[in-house]
Amino acid sequence: MAQTPANTRANSPAKTLAEKLWAQHTVTELDGGATLLYIDRVFLHERTGSIALKGLEAAGRKVREPGQVFCTMDHIVDTFPGRGDETRMPGGKDFIVTTRKAARAAGIHLFDIGDLNQGIVHVVSPEQGIALPGVTLVCPDSHTGTVGALGALAWGIGSTEAEHAMATKTLAVNPQKQMRVRFTGQLPFGVTAKDMVLALIGRHGAAGGVGYIVEFAGPAVEALEIEARFTLCNMAIEFGAFTGLIAPDEKTFSYVEGRPFAPKGAQWDAALAHWRELRSDADAQFDQEIVIDAASIAPQITWGTSPQHEIAVDGMIPDPAAETDTNRRKAMERALTYMDLDAGRPLAGTPIDAAFIGSCTNSRLSDLRAAAEVLRGRHVAEGIKAICVPGSSRVKAAAEAEGLDRVFTQAGFEWRESGCSMCFFAGGESFGRDERVITSTNRNFENRQGPGTRSHLASPTSVAASAIMGAITDVRTLARKDA
Repeated sequence: MAQTPANTRANSPAKTLAEKLWAQHTVTELDGGATLLYIDRVFLHERTGSIALKGLEAAGRKVREPGQVFCTMDHIVDTFPGRGDETRMPGGKDFIVTTRKAARAAGIHLFDIGDLNQGIVHVVSPEQGIALPGVTLVCPDSHTGTVGALGALAWGIGSTEAEHAMATKTLAVNPQKQMRVRFTGQLPFGVTAKDMVLALIGRHGAAGGVGYIVEFAGPAVEALEIEARFTLCNMAIEFGAFTGLIAPDEKTFSYVEGRPFAPKGAQWDAALAHWRELRSDADAQFDQEIVIDAASIAPQITWGTSPQHEIAVDGMIPDPAAETDTNRRKAMERALTYMDLDAGRPLAGTPIDAAFIGSCTNSRLSDLRAAAEVLRGRHVAEGIKAICVPGSSRVKAAAEAEGLDRVFTQAGFEWRESGCSMCFFAGGESFGRDERVITSTNRNFENRQGPGTRSHLASPTSVAASAIMGAITDVRTLARKDA
């Protein structure tokens, strides 16, 4: 790891991608050090969107540019087939109905229940071409940085900030330091973007990115397809970062072209010319750089109650006694108690009760295809509750057109409507107390997927393999090398 003095970097004419985007959106510098940034897009969802929209209405303010504000139903909605406004969360219907009414009154774009374009906000925004290279995009959700994979400067905000952004198209934001995380080499067989980011967090801590905008770079990142890059940037938040970024390239431009809200015609040509300039200068200096050899990464899985509590799936659960930091040692001891695990033992082979594939981290079509290849011709172990929730209605439709839904259901998975679902049981549904779940989501905190539920984060393919075996499993022992 190399570190560059901040004052040297600040005085350099060469700029990082994040610095360029920041400068391009600067309205003015404010007293106290904050920057007033111009906000291109605002995205809402029903859990907090109704609060922001009603707050604007109560203050007598209007949305300044309704055409640049979007809203979807994803956090609280039921994901069972045949769903409507009713949810399993007490009072959930009120959030949905209120958001719908407020969004229509404000004249913003609403992706409602039953709309083919509905889905998880961080899946819908790039899918629709709302998130684009070079734009600023904010949403009252912590994982908004997901779309930084396109070269957008995107971050999570609160409901009050969402009101301000909608009314003024600006937000006051404190400058961030610059970090580059370079993944060199090539990923081994069976290793995914989810494993890359879990390895980063495990090696450098869940607070390793605090105060930074993190740019992911290097040959292994460039080799990733766009949907895998979303996974990487999604969990920059679990690394503690303000947001994550990847410089746009030809894969990015191909992904964006033709999407509903992407530029068309002459506007596309102008946008493309601008986007090709969106990358860090060759001699740009970062406050901190981390280099990880992709070849050193195995399939990863968490053993504790923080994303940094992770190991290679074929590794041993660490012993808190070896930790010299008192606070970290106590946290590890508490995590082992909550997870009902013993230090010094293999994690692989630990029986599970449930498996979940979904969330803004890993619910896109490529994720479902990869998991289906593991599941094809196999069946989940007896007694395992297995659920797959596509990230958007369009992902669901595309998967069904390919027959992936049949692969999942024939293997014993439930096939659901799109939404956040049991990423954090906001819809009122949860896994049971003391149940052990392997999950493709992004957080494994205590009670995250239900009161007393024990969650292990992993890639969709690792989730699928573990569901088949009924225990935490190294996907490399099941995955087809010719797939």
